[in-house]
Amino acid sequence: MLTDERYQFILNYLEEHNTITIHEIGRSIGSSESTIRRDLQTLEDRGLLIRVHGGAKKKQPLSYEPSMIEKKERYQQEKKAIAQFAASLVQPNDIIYLDAGSTTLEMIPLLPKEYSLTVVTNSINHAIQLLEEQIPTIILGGTLKAQTNAILGSSAVQQLQQFYFDKAFLGTNGIDEKAGFTTPDPEEAFLKKTAANQSQKSYILADHSKFKERSFAQIFPLKTGEIITDYCPKEELTKLKKITKVTEVAK
Repeated sequence: MLTDERYQFILNYLEEHNTITIHEIGRSIGSSESTIRRDLQTLEDRGLLIRVHGGAKKKQPLSYEPSMIEKKERYQQEKKAIAQFAASLVQPNDIIYLDAGSTTLEMIPLLPKEYSLTVVTNSINHAIQLLEEQIPTIILGGTLKAQTNAILGSSAVQQLQQFYFDKAFLGTNGIDEKAGFTTPDPEEAFLKKTAANQSQKSYILADHSKFKERSFAQIFPLKTGEIITDYCPKEELTKLKKITKVTEVAK
């Protein structure tokens, strides 16, 4: 198979399936592993895909944001493990901020009710579950984002600036050495940044798919928040650990 034909096969497969493994490519086109690795490197250098351990994943547009339903369906076990570790960091009488996100949502049933916690959130979904768990909750007021059920806007930011937190637990769409933590929505990025500014400690909860990803708006640089993940690709871990703390809960 010609080089351009191999490239087109890989890109077409990613368009349909979002991820591809070196084994799947080799089985389909019969090329050697070394050739496939060179192909993936070339396509990544051209900005057409993102290489991951054992294969590649589709490069999403900077403005791409999955719905809350889509987020909850992805990497469920990994998110539960991340949430369990994050919940273990909470101490009695803490005042914490829980960002709108599928992984922070997994934390809520794990928060000890006997700890006398107070939780502030910008998520309708989170607020409902926190009330069901009988955890004292403040929900920010503002503009409701239908796609994620998050509350955003200047009213939410102004309210958030009146509070101070022991810890903030935040989600992100991308983690990149140069771009930092990013998300598609500038308003959401600013709200997350404000929460971090108001917190003594900020934790970013992110499964492995978020590494080497960039979205439109920077939340803040990597040094601002500690990363809790299921695992980080080795080549990324080496770079990121020079900037911030990375905890891998699957290891």
